[in-house]
Amino acid sequence: MGAMDDVDFSPDGTPSLACAPSHGFAHCHCGDKRSSSLGSARTSRRLFTRLLGAAGGLALLPAWGKEGVDVGKESWATRLVSAEQVEAAGQTQYATMMKEAQQKRVLASGNDPQVQRLRFIAQRIIPLTGAWNRRAEQWRWEVNLLMTAEINAFCMPGGKIAFYDGILRKLQLTDDEVAMVMGHEIAHALREHARERMGKSAATNLGADLVSSIFGLGDLGRTVVGIGGQLLKLRFSREDESEADLVGMELAARAGYNPAAGISLWEKMAQASKGAPPQFMSTHPSGPTRIEDIRRTLPKVEGLYARAAKPPQRFAPPAGEAQGK
Repeated sequence: MGAMDDVDFSPDGTPSLACAPSHGFAHCHCGDKRSSSLGSARTSRRLFTRLLGAAGGLALLPAWGKEGVDVGKESWATRLVSAEQVEAAGQTQYATMMKEAQQKRVLASGNDPQVQRLRFIAQRIIPLTGAWNRRAEQWRWEVNLLMTAEINAFCMPGGKIAFYDGILRKLQLTDDEVAMVMGHEIAHALREHARERMGKSAATNLGADLVSSIFGLGDLGRTVVGIGGQLLKLRFSREDESEADLVGMELAARAGYNPAAGISLWEKMAQASKGAPPQFMSTHPSGPTRIEDIRRTLPKVEGLYARAAKPPQRFAPPAGEAQGK
């Protein structure tokens, strides 16, 4: 790898990645860089017809009807955006990010013990993903570790997973807690939340155009309706997070990892997030809310965990101080 020329650094002194997504485990899902280019291509009159057809077809979708969590049907908004296009965009951005990380010498090698740990846990979860999304059976899954201090992790559309060293080291995550984080991020991809947000953005943009045209509001109408659309997306973003928590619990439980670890995980996250804005100011449910939801959902997945084959190998977290010490 070459010298670290023109490298930007985070306040803590570690290299920052310009291509890193703004969303992830510890970030608010306030937008997506791909939504503007993919969503705007669909803000046409034809989209309005597709929107009506998609909404009308929801009643035809089958119920899940299986043991475990129930998060309902897929969102109508996913039908407004091509899955192939979203997954291709995710693959491109992920490849660009990994290349940048390698250039800045923050991409951990495959021999790193924590990379091996992450890939071992992923290998237990990935075979379970097809039950939630058949497309996942054809995804080219990747798992990498970025040696930067952020407390974060993500899974891009198409199964592109990355953990930051900070979340493993600062929180001293156990394997069960890692599985909960990984299950949560994989759930976002399986439930196609990025595609859903892009579809809603496209529908909102079209709605603003139609309202402004009908009432002659011009740019002012676009601004007013746009603010309403942002509030709508804020509510759905919270639902996406709660949904990912539940689906992640089931994935972890079926993979043989204790879903009750979600409680200790969010207790650690609460310690790391002191000073964070209150729940109504954030797109993420608050720590206490998530812990309450996990406790309420545990009975639905405890039987799955009890019957699941347990991991034949356990790993230690990276050397470092536990959060709060």
